[in-house]
Amino acid sequence: MRQKHNIFELYADNLEMLAEKLSDVLGRPVTVEDANHRLVAYSSHEPETDPARLATIVGRRVPDTVISSLWHSGVIARLLESEDPIRVPAMKEIGLSERVAIAIRSNTGVLGYIWVVEAEGPFTEEEMGVLKQAAAAARVRMAQWQMQRHKDEGAQADLFWQLLTGHLQTESLVREKAAKIGITLPSLFHVVVLQFASDVKERRQQQVLERFSAEAHFRIVFRAVDKSELVLLCTPLVYKTRTDVVLRLEAMNRNLQAFFKEEYRGLASGGLYNDYSKLEASYQEALLLLQIKQRFQEETAGVVYYADLGFYRYLPLLWQESRKHGSNNECVARLRAYDLEHHSELLHTLTVFLAHDSNVKTAADALHIHMNTLNYRLKRISEVGGIDLTDMDQKVTLYLDLKAEKFGDG
Repeated sequence: MRQKHNIFELYADNLEMLAEKLSDVLGRPVTVEDANHRLVAYSSHEPETDPARLATIVGRRVPDTVISSLWHSGVIARLLESEDPIRVPAMKEIGLSERVAIAIRSNTGVLGYIWVVEAEGPFTEEEMGVLKQAAAAARVRMAQWQMQRHKDEGAQADLFWQLLTGHLQTESLVREKAAKIGITLPSLFHVVVLQFASDVKERRQQQVLERFSAEAHFRIVFRAVDKSELVLLCTPLVYKTRTDVVLRLEAMNRNLQAFFKEEYRGLASGGLYNDYSKLEASYQEALLLLQIKQRFQEETAGVVYYADLGFYRYLPLLWQESRKHGSNNECVARLRAYDLEHHSELLHTLTVFLAHDSNVKTAADALHIHMNTLNYRLKRISEVGGIDLTDMDQKVTLYLDLKAEKFGDG
C-alpha cells in the first residue's frame, strides 16, 4: 500500500514555516517548544489565544506556573508516554484554555512538543492525524535544536520535575539522565520547599540563593517554582547527620524570616536520602509538613524537618481511614451534640485538658477558669460522653481523633 504523503515535509528544515503551515491547515494558533519548554516557533495566525500562550511568546519559554501545573495534572507524563496527540483540558487558574498537544519524538526520546489551541471547537480525527504528521516532520530539526541546547537550565529543570513527580523510577535511570545533561548528583540529598505569600519571581529566587550561599552549609543542585513555592534539591556540604542538618535548616529558616518578613510563610524539608528513586518521597514529605504546619501553627511552629513531626505525620492516614469507613468517634459526637443543644463547651474543654497532659491546674489556667469549674466539667464530660478519663488508651484515641478531625476540617 502506498504511504500517504506528509504535507509538512517541505517545511521540516524551518520550524517557523512549519508552525505557520500547520496553523493554516488547522485554522488554530500553534506553538512549538523544545523538551525543556523553551519557545522554538509559533504561528502568527491568532483568531483566539490565551494568557498562557501570550506569556510563553513574550518570555520565550513556558512560565514556571504553567509547567508545574502541567506536571501535577499528569499532562506532561501523558505526553511523554503517548505517540498520539492528547487533549488537554482548560486550566483557567493558569490562563490555559483547551489544547491538543503531541510530543515530537526521536528514537531516543522526546525532543519537544507541538501545542494547538482548540480555538474553534474540538479536533476531528482527521485533524489529529494532521498534527501527528507535523510532529513527524519536525523531528530532524528538533533533534538539531536539542543537540545545541540540551545542557542548560531548562534541561535541569525538566529533569527535576521528572524526579519530583516520580516519573523516573530507578536510581540507575536517574543517574543516566543526569549524566546526559552534564550533572553529577551528590550522594546525599533532601528536598526543601520554601513557601511565600505570593508567586515566586526570578528576583526572589536569586535572593534565596544568596542566603543559602552565604550560609555555606547547603548546595542547591536543582530548583523549581510551583506558584508561591520554591522547591530546592539540597545536599549538605559539611554537616551530614540528621541533627546537624536540622540545626542548619532552623538557622536558615530564621534567616529567611528576618529577610523576607511577612512575605515568607515557612520552610519544610523532606527526609535525607541517598537513593534518587526516593526523591519524590522527600518532596511529598516536605509538602505534607507545610500542610500540617498550616493546620497546627502553634503546635508545629518550630518544626522544619519531616521526621520531627512525630504523630502529626500520621494524621492524614487517620483522617482518610475515618472518611473511608464513615466512622466518627461516638464519644466526640455525643459531646458535640450536647454542646450544640446546651450552648456549653464540653468538647473544647476536653480538647484543652488532653492537650495539657490531663493536668487540671495547667488546663484550668489555659481555659481561664477555676480548677473546681474544670473538675465539674470533666465530670459532665465523663457522663455525657461515656468517657473514662483515667483510661490512657481511651484518652490517646480521643486525642488522635480530635487532631485528625482538625486536620480534615482545615
